[in-house]
Amino acid sequence: MSDSPKDQKKKRMDELISQLVNFVLFIWLGKIILHFSIFIKDPLAILAYPGNSDSFYLAVLFIVIVLVYKSFRKQMNVLTFMESFLHVFLVASFLYEFIQVIWNDNSYAFGYLILLSVLLILFFLLFRWLTASLLIMVMLIGWSFGMWILTSIQPFVTVFGYIMEAWFVGLFFTLSLVILIYKIRKGDVQ
Repeated sequence: MSDSPKDQKKKRMDELISQLVNFVLFIWLGKIILHFSIFIKDPLAILAYPGNSDSFYLAVLFIVIVLVYKSFRKQMNVLTFMESFLHVFLVASFLYEFIQVIWNDNSYAFGYLILLSVLLILFFLLFRWLTASLLIMVMLIGWSFGMWILTSIQPFVTVFGYIMEAWFVGLFFTLSLVILIYKIRKGDVQ
């Protein structure tokens, strides 16, 4: 949907794929860190099985550290990365949850599917009207606030099969709000 030239789109996609690979590796690293004693005894036992939510949380922390580091080193424009990431994350999450509801008859995925539908509609409606930073903040706050509501009314909420705890969603919401307020005071957001 971007008006950027092809070479910039390709560069964004390459960076997005690179960070996605990093995220998967960080999930593995999180599994190793959380189960280090088992990893020493039987490394394949840890790497063969999917990670749990704790490894997901560690992977999110590690990827945030990488993005902040690359941003400070001027190796990446995090704003354009996040804008590209939002496209992929919202559509991929919507398709995943749609499959969970239709094929797997997962009734708990329906609430998250509705949230993603609203966010996708908002994203595509506001894409041309808001600056990239404001659009990202609106989506982050909308996602985290919606997830917080879902965690309070459902027994559990998952993102790509990883259970989202209320503390993680609350922390994510708080950080998104603080960043938005900081950017508004700094004058980065119109």
